[in-house]
Amino acid sequence: MNLNTTAFTHEQAQAIALVAHAGQLRRDGVTPYANHLQAVVGKLEGNDAKCVAWLHDVLEDTALTEQDLCDKEVPEHIIAAIKLLTKKSNQSYEDYLKGITESTLAITVKMSDMMHNLSDTPTNKQKERYEKGLKFFWDFLASSI
Repeated sequence: MNLNTTAFTHEQAQAIALVAHAGQLRRDGVTPYANHLQAVVGKLEGNDAKCVAWLHDVLEDTALTEQDLCDKEVPEHIIAAIKLLTKKSNQSYEDYLKGITESTLAITVKMSDMMHNLSDTPTNKQKERYEKGLKFFWDFLASSI
């Protein structure tokens, strides 16, 4: 359990993410993956949302583990949101989306992630998936009002 009482900043999250994703490229094979992270962060307000945005793919796409994040003093609520954003290999897309609804923070970051992915020459399959996901979250949020 991380009992860190000091504030964890999005600059610290950025540093962790940039090291973890070093050398990774976007699907075009040219653009550094960090550009995607920066774009997702740029659509968000608030330290916690920016922390999660920087780290949203580290458990899924890098060698970092949940324990590594704890060791780097990432707060538990940030790790919890990152875990919700990490799709498990045997998990359906629908179950993945439903799980994200456990955290408004995770929903916010995932919607920003999807919007950036839609702006970055997605395939038709990706367009359908992201549009379905955004509609799912929109309907979920609208029903929560």
